[in-house]
Amino acid sequence: MTERSSARPKRADDSKASRKPSAARASAVGASAAETARLKADLAAAQKRIAELEQRQTDIVNRIDWVIDSLHNLTDE
Repeated sequence: MTERSSARPKRADDSKASRKPSAARASAVGASAAETARLKADLAAAQKRIAELEQRQTDIVNRIDWVIDSLHNLTDE
């Protein structure tokens, strides 16, 4: 006696439909890629700004150290 499979056989048009991306899905992928590119650009700009601010902070600390050293030299003389 042969056993019958309980799984439904797939119809040919069902499998073809799942292979082709829909227009909405293609649009969403394009929008997602555009959003990713925009976020990467924003991240790069933010990282550049952080580096500039860190350099400015280092320059300010160096100036303050120079002023303190100069004041110490004035009092030592």
